[in-house]
Amino acid sequence: MAQIEGSKILVTGPAGQIAFPLAARLAQKNEVWGIARFSDGKSRERCETAGIRTAIVDLEQPDWSKTPEQFDYVLHLAAAIVPGLDFQASIRINALGTGRVMSRFRSAKACLVMSTCGVYAAPKDYGKGVLESDPLGGTPQPYAPTYCVSKISQEAVASSAAQEFGLKTTLARMNAAYGDNGGFPAMIADMILKGVRIQVMPPGQGQIASPIHEDDIFDHTPGLLAAASVPATIVNWGGDEPVPVPEMARYIASRLGKQANVIEGPDGIHQYWLDHALRTQLAGPCKVSWKAGVDRMLAARHAQALPS
Repeated sequence: MAQIEGSKILVTGPAGQIAFPLAARLAQKNEVWGIARFSDGKSRERCETAGIRTAIVDLEQPDWSKTPEQFDYVLHLAAAIVPGLDFQASIRINALGTGRVMSRFRSAKACLVMSTCGVYAAPKDYGKGVLESDPLGGTPQPYAPTYCVSKISQEAVASSAAQEFGLKTTLARMNAAYGDNGGFPAMIADMILKGVRIQVMPPGQGQIASPIHEDDIFDHTPGLLAAASVPATIVNWGGDEPVPVPEMARYIASRLGKQANVIEGPDGIHQYWLDHALRTQLAGPCKVSWKAGVDRMLAARHAQALPS
């Protein structure tokens, strides 16, 4: 899939775990703007050092005066993933904020809105990948109970905005993104190094993840933008290899010369095995196998902890 070059691109939440490596690479051959609240000045400095032009914008009450009026592409990756039970606050940011972004930049060629696989209802059959047409309902996660509800709301807003504004849109339901900048496998590595228990769902009840490396996310982005449509295109965005979380934890522990303390029970993070056929059709296959990606991540983040 051809890369995007010479375009003006807006990225929301550019300091985020997924957004930063994507925006930084896009900035090498494009004019990339990143908007966020930037409450941490260091995150803004990091973005600008990577060639990302920044503006402070709060999506609850946005002031667009510091951003260009038009962009070729919009990558709406910002999200509030917070503890607590304030559902309305999460909806205001994740759902209504999406509508504000799409309204303001409705003249873009295409908009990519990152949703989450957490919008799906718990599958009846965990032995196969979840399809884009499977039932929604959400699986609340222990670290952010409001997140899945706010993202279902976001999808409704984005779908409506795409049709109302004639803005070609792709809704991409992300799974476990990771790479040198962090992600779910990086969290597991940190827990192993600290001797913390790794809580996972019981067997056959949400143990299998679809990890996707940041290199593949970059490679897929042009295809997902090209697939944007009205009504919005909906697609899973996960890796090609389904991986049980206990297996991933044991592999990471073995590379670190440690033991993984895996505890199975209802308090684990619910994971999804996503069917990747449509994403492969639209944007191509993944090139980074999960073990190779994890090895690279560990070398980048924990080189001193790796046995010689």
